[in-house]
Amino acid sequence: MGINIKPICKMTGGQDGAIYGEHLFRFGSRGHGYAYDIGALGVEYSELSPIAEFELDGCDVIAPHSNSVVFGAEKFSEDDEFPLLYSNVYNNYAKCKDKLVGTTCVYRIMRDGDGFSTKLVQLIEIGFTNDRALWRSSGDVEDVRPYGNFVIDRDKGLYIAFVMRDYDHNTRYFAFDLPRLSDGTFDESYGVNRVVLTADDIKWYFDTPYHNYIQGATCHEGRVYSVEGFHESIHPAIRVIDLDKREQVLHHDFFLSGQPHEAEFIDFYRGRCIYSDAHGNTFELTFG
Repeated sequence: MGINIKPICKMTGGQDGAIYGEHLFRFGSRGHGYAYDIGALGVEYSELSPIAEFELDGCDVIAPHSNSVVFGAEKFSEDDEFPLLYSNVYNNYAKCKDKLVGTTCVYRIMRDGDGFSTKLVQLIEIGFTNDRALWRSSGDVEDVRPYGNFVIDRDKGLYIAFVMRDYDHNTRYFAFDLPRLSDGTFDESYGVNRVVLTADDIKWYFDTPYHNYIQGATCHEGRVYSVEGFHESIHPAIRVIDLDKREQVLHHDFFLSGQPHEAEFIDFYRGRCIYSDAHGNTFELTFG
């Protein structure tokens, strides 16, 4: 599999985001969001300005880093315009007593006049982040950071989590049934249900080549598209993981293709793979 990279626009920089319908939502590292009309993308390169800015609900209490952001399939209400939005905490609380390790926030997105508002409606937590045997294929290294990234396979109803760093130079993928909004136990601290996924909930797992400094990710037609990298010493890159084959089918180094900036955002719009770096430089990726 090869890859072609075409610059298509410039947008506000940030972390990951997600596309639904004609809207692209992108987030900063502490809950500030930008909404775009992605249908405004034309054939020629352009500047894409946000149509609205908003905050993720409760980001003063729990702020997702939004390292990975995806839409699910379930809606809070049948007449909602958007399905539930999932955004992970990642490592915002790495220096805190409660690191909120392996936690994903679930939001309802609503129209608010010409803008948007959000409501935190659920938390999903990987409950076995201290089980080093599960997060690592072998070895006794203690300093493992299983904060985890995730994607949602909407077609199969799966929540797929994968480790941030694995010192044996593997990245491990875990599949769970995607929790329903009604699942979990009420958490008084945050006023929503919290679902804790245990080792007994794992449907399957497998290892892939090491993902170096995981960033945004999405799942499309049974494949995970995961971007990675931080700066020149950890090159921005993309990996494509086939979930049926349970193997990596592509690794491409963006740095060697002239895109040196930190990788962040990736999602699909009408079959087009849209990728953006930390500075908002945005590209269409074509695979073949």
